[in-house]
Amino acid sequence: QEVLDNLKDRWYQADNPPPDLLLNEEEFLSFLHPEHSRGMLKFMVKEIIRDLDQDGDKKLTLSEFISLPVGTVENQQAQDIDDDWVKDRRKEFEEVIDANHDGIVTMEELEEYMDPMNEYNALNEAKQMIAVADENQNHHLELEEILKYSEYFTGSKLMDYARNVHEEF
Repeated sequence: QEVLDNLKDRWYQADNPPPDLLLNEEEFLSFLHPEHSRGMLKFMVKEIIRDLDQDGDKKLTLSEFISLPVGTVENQQAQDIDDDWVKDRRKEFEEVIDANHDGIVTMEELEEYMDPMNEYNALNEAKQMIAVADENQNHHLELEEILKYSEYFTGSKLMDYARNVHEEF
């Protein structure tokens, strides 16, 4: 029911005024890919803030941002995974999302971070691709490494747009 309610909210959000409960091509694109619509991006940011903001100030502190999802840690391996997750989230908060480094993420900072046109997203994928293929760990890709991992590179989100379009299209 919660998933359906979220989809319904997104549908209404994508239905530009005057609302008619029918989505034209642009509105449907906003519904399917809200991150590419400025209005939907703002809506997504509000949802994230709503879900993580514990004190209701419409801003995120580090402790709110790194709070673990509800659940229990059953063993040391799971605890290590959780610790790594918290460490990664802390680094992301401090170094990337909190642009002015004041210890608080505002809606504007979160929106900038989530914007798919933000260079951080492309840079992050490039770093991940290099980490996978850089067998000799010299932080550069050699021709042999690129050829060996060519399927990985050509299957990247950056390279294969059609793969990322929903199958119904």
